[in-house]
Amino acid sequence: MADSSTQSIVIAAPPARVTAVICDFPSYPEWAEAVKRVEVVEEYEDGYPARVRFVLDASVMTDEYTLAYEYAEDISRIEWHLVEPSRMQKVQNGSYDIGDNGDGTSTVTYTLEVELSVGMLGMFRRKAEKMIMDAALTQLKRRVEALNGAG
Repeated sequence: MADSSTQSIVIAAPPARVTAVICDFPSYPEWAEAVKRVEVVEEYEDGYPARVRFVLDASVMTDEYTLAYEYAEDISRIEWHLVEPSRMQKVQNGSYDIGDNGDGTSTVTYTLEVELSVGMLGMFRRKAEKMIMDAALTQLKRRVEALNGAG
C-alpha cells in the first residue's frame, strides 16, 4: 500500500518563477542533490515536458524511472505518476500546487505518494519520506530564491 504525505513551504518569488524552476527538468542535477541525471523523453505541443526519465542516487536508494506529467491550464498545479514500476518503486504519484500569496511570494504544497518495491520498516520508510519531502521543498526554495534574487 502506498503512503501519501503533504508539506508546504513559502517561497519568496511569484508563482511563474516557481513553475519555471519546477518545469526545467534538465537543470535538476544542479540543485536537487539526489538527482544525478534527467532527460525529457517526450514533450507536449506547448513545449512542457510530458515524460521525464530520472536517475536518482540518494546513498540509501538508487533508482532509474520515468514520470508522466500533467499541468493545470494556468500551471498552478503540476502532477505526475510513475509510468511503469522501477527497481525500487511500484507506485509514485505526486503534485506541486503553487499558490500566489499576493505579496510576491508563493506557497508551494508538495504531495508525494510512493509504494516501494522493496520491503522497508514503517519507521524507516517514514523517515526516508520525510527526508525526501524536506529536501524537495527546501532545495526548490533555495534554487528559486537564488534565481529570483539574480533575476
